[in-house]
This record gives sequence, C-alpha cells and structure tokens, in this order.
Amino acid sequence: MKTLDTIPTGKIERAGKLVKTGVKIGGNYVKYYGKKLVDPQTSRDTLNQDNAEDIYDGLKSLKGSALKVAQMLSMEKNLLPRAYVEKFSLSQFSVPPLSAPLVRKTFKKYLDKYPEQIFDEFEKDSVNAASIGQVHRAKKDGKQLAVKIQYPGVAESISSDLALVKPVAIKMFNLKGKDSEKYFKEVEHKLKEETDYILELEQSREITSECAVIPNMQFPKYYRNLSSERILTMDWMEGVHLGEFTQKDFNAELGNTLGQALWDFYMFQIHKLKRVHADPHPGNFLVSDEGKLIAIDFGCIKQIPDEFYVPYFELAKPENINNDEVFMEKLYELEILTPTDSEEELRFFTALFKEMLTIFTSPFHKETFDFGDEDFWTKIANLSERYSKDEQIRKMNGNRGSKHFLYINRTFFGLYNLLHDLKAKVEVNAYRQFLG
Repeated sequence: MKTLDTIPTGKIERAGKLVKTGVKIGGNYVKYYGKKLVDPQTSRDTLNQDNAEDIYDGLKSLKGSALKVAQMLSMEKNLLPRAYVEKFSLSQFSVPPLSAPLVRKTFKKYLDKYPEQIFDEFEKDSVNAASIGQVHRAKKDGKQLAVKIQYPGVAESISSDLALVKPVAIKMFNLKGKDSEKYFKEVEHKLKEETDYILELEQSREITSECAVIPNMQFPKYYRNLSSERILTMDWMEGVHLGEFTQKDFNAELGNTLGQALWDFYMFQIHKLKRVHADPHPGNFLVSDEGKLIAIDFGCIKQIPDEFYVPYFELAKPENINNDEVFMEKLYELEILTPTDSEEELRFFTALFKEMLTIFTSPFHKETFDFGDEDFWTKIANLSERYSKDEQIRKMNGNRGSKHFLYINRTFFGLYNLLHDLKAKVEVNAYRQFLG
C-alpha cells in the first residue's frame, strides 16, 4: 500500500482538501440528475457509491477527526445507505500508513530516540493504519510488542476538522438551533481524549485490571516507560480481528462463548465501573486461537454520570415504558422532551421513543436473548426506514436527548451489531455475579 510522507496539518490546507471533495460530490449530483432526466427510474445507488468513494478518499489523506467521524458513522448500519457504511468502515482498517521517515521523526520528537535505539527489533512497515494512529510490531527483551503511533497534527486539528464536518452532520441528523452545539462539544471532548495516549495508557491499565474477572476475556499489558503522549506500547496479541472472524464459518458454541464474554465485559463496565469502552467496532477486538476475546483499544472511554445512568436504565424496564406518567417523566429527565415542545412534538416524540425503546430494550426483558434473531433486526431496520422517510420528523427539531446519549447509544448499537455478527445467545444477567 502507498505510504504518506506528509499529512495536511494546517487549517487552510485541510479545508482545501474538503472543498475539493465537495466539488467532486457536486459533480456526482449533476451526473445523477442528468441521468434521471433521461430515465426517471434511475436509482440513487450509483450516486451513493460515487459520493461515498469521494468522501472517503478525501478524508483518508487527512486522517484524524474527520476520518474518525466516518468510522463512527460506519457503525450506524441502519442510518446510512449501504454504500456509505461499506466505504466508511474501511476507516477501521484500510488507511494509507505513514512512511518510515515520518515514523522515525515522530519517535525522535516524543521519546527523544529513534525506534531502533529503543527496541531490539522494530518493523518499519505498519501492520494496521486507522483514523488517528497506526500500529507497528516490535520486540524488546524477548517480548513481542505492539507500538501505536499517532499521526502528526491530529490532536491539533480536532476543532477545525469538526467545524468542517459540522454542516454535513447537521443536515444528516436534522439538528437545529444552538442546542446542537452540546453534541459537537461532546464529540470534540472525546476525540481530544483519544489523542492523549498517556490518558489512554492509564485508562487501559485501570479498566483491564478491573475486567480481569470476566471469563474468556484477555487484554494486553501496557508499558509506561515505552510510551508518551503520542506513542503507546503494549503487548502484541495474537488473534484474528473480530470482523474477519465473523465473515468465516464458526461453530455456534464458540459464537455464544465470545458473545457472552463481550456482553459481560460491557455490562460489568456500565453497571460496576460506570464508565465504558465506547468504541465497540470489530477492529478493537481479536479472537485468539484458544477462543478467547481480546480487547485491544481503550482510547474512547465514556464516563456515565448517575443523573443519566439512573433514568436511562429505568427506561429499560417494561413497567416504566408502559406507565405513561413515569415514561414521560424519564423522557424529560433525559432531555428527550423539553419544556418548549409543542403538543404535536410531545405526542410525536413520546410515541416514537416508546416504540423505539420497546424494541431496543427487549434484550433486557429476558433471561436469555438471541442476538442472531432476524426478527429483532428486522424490527430495528423497519423502524429506522420508516422514520428516515417521515416528512413530519424533518420539520421538527432533531436536538433530542442528553449529550450522554451520543456515546452510550453508540456503545449499545455497536455491541448489538457485534453480537448479531456472532449470532450469539447470551445469558442477560450473568454479569451480575461479577459485580461483588
């Protein structure tokens, strides 16, 4: 794969890249409407495909926050056309890596030595390049290591990148008014945390230590003396990426074992630690030859405050969903309903969230839940499809819910998708034995 010797780091240079991408997208629309004049039955599939390719190609050379947002969107399988999901999901694996000279320069800047002066062996070619960093294999004192190196300029460009992505996000999610700013601030805050590898090292050590009680989970060890704010060194873990694993045949028992480990891992963090690994995409998990699940990235950790945790999980109980007075009270607490809503908005969003929560919380209503059940996923897809075409919802303010929903919903949606890919049947309350 072609390597990058430079990454645009200046605001004007990065904006220029996105402007060029915008011009290409405009050209795609001209072609699409031209074809539609000739043939009114022309579908948007080719337009979506062309736009997805041009957006991804524009973002991948920028790396950083813009590409991270694409990665986040790729997990929302029921929100975007398939062409976008498939192309954006490449941001988890298939991004051009930094060249060897740029890697050496980064080491010299942040650890004051070149990699060959620190490690007994260091592979100059990366084994994995993603949105904000790439991973190299290394060896020291007989230990196989993974060394994550952050791309230059990523941390410094977060605010300006998000400002460039914001108009697209506002249109896509129908956000209106100044209240939408709280969501962008939340994303900006989490992305800044993800670029702080010292913070990631400490979070990784703390959470992996606590989660060691979960059966069939494994974690790497992290090395403070071989890390800095832009370089993170950990054990090299042997395994197949979960996304690759689920593309091949595997037996149902192993799928259930891995799914149970994943479910218990997340429920333990949410209910015991009140903070959670909020980036559950397949690239952050490996499956070992022994059938263990390995979690390898703790850059995105979401703290769950009690004022959100309590009403959020009270709405997972059927008796509260079905009690109109309690249900509306919780919707106000979670900022889904607001004092300025019209009668029409109150009726519409109460009905919408009642239907949505009835489906999404159904795994919590059983002792055992089958995430391979296609009926469950058909209901989710149908709901998403129906409301994506609803003209009424386009006229209403899309600013719904506490800022904490962003990463907590992302966590559950990503978790559900991984469990679906594993076709896992899980014991829903098994995690409680580890709470102590």
